[in-house]
Parts: sequence; structure tokens; C-alpha cells
Amino acid sequence: MYKAAVASVMLAGPALASGIEIEVAGEANGTIVIDLLEDVAPGHAARITALATEGAYDGVVFHRVIEGFMAQTGDVQHGKTGGDMRRAGTGGSDQPDLAAEFSDVPFDRGVVGMARSQSPDSANSQFFIMFDEGYFLNGQYTVVGRVTEGLEVLDAIKLGAGPNGAVIGAPDRMERVTATD
Repeated sequence: MYKAAVASVMLAGPALASGIEIEVAGEANGTIVIDLLEDVAPGHAARITALATEGAYDGVVFHRVIEGFMAQTGDVQHGKTGGDMRRAGTGGSDQPDLAAEFSDVPFDRGVVGMARSQSPDSANSQFFIMFDEGYFLNGQYTVVGRVTEGLEVLDAIKLGAGPNGAVIGAPDRMERVTATD
């Protein structure tokens, strides 16, 4: 079932043409290219595109990174380089939260999901990228994209510590995020 859903998304054509390029700096250096799945999560894809176009993601850190699981970023309110890293991960954007757009697309390696609080309808600006599969997330979080280039950069992002994966010291950051066609 999941393979069929992924295959249908991959064959969807023009809807996969837009995305973002993330220039990562810190311990990891390089570019991660993400195709946004507008046909799967149009509201969330539009939000990420808008924030990237505004430059809101530039300088935002990877504040939560759990080995073998995921790297989380996107807190445009509290996650900027040089800010109070104790608050990173608690904020969003000045836009309203988004209603969940759950799908049958599985959380495989390289899949991008929207971070949220306990409410399914609380995603805003934060997202995470999977280091490995995490099928326990399927149907619980919105899948918004997929890494098409730069998995080696993802794998090099500075890991966090403890069960919540909080990054100690200087976290890696999204130096620049660009919306692409």
C-alpha cells in the first residue's frame, strides 16, 4: 500500500517541480534539495515556500537532532542563529497554524514532515527530515516533501543529546533557504 502511494506521488509530474534548496552550515556543510509534495500537502508546501521566499528560514538552526531518527528545524521565531537556543523549537511564524494534511505517503529515509504539538492541526513553520524510516509517524504527521539531493549533508548534521535530541553548543543551521521551480 505504501509503495503504491509513493509511486503515485513520484509519477505525479509537475506538482513535484517546486521545492527548496537548503544551504547547511556548521559541522555539516553543503546543500539539501527537497521536492515539496504540493499534491499531497498543498497548504504545508505553500507555507514552506512562502517562508523560504521571505527569507524567514535563513539562519535558523537544527535545534533537535536524534541519531537514526530525524533532524528538526524551522523555528523562525526562536531558532535564529545567535538567539536564545533554550527557546528554539517552541515557536513558529506569524502565520496561523495549519490543519493536518495526512496522507498514505510513508515516513521513509529523506521524507520531510511537519513538526507539531499534540494537536494534529498545530503545524506552522517547523519541519523535520528523516534519517531513517519512522513508520510509527505514518498518518500522525503531515508529509510535505522528500530529499532528492544531499542525504550525505543530512547525515553530517550535528547530533543532539538525550532523549529529546537537543543540540548542545553551536547547532548546525540553514544558512540560506531558497524556493525553487
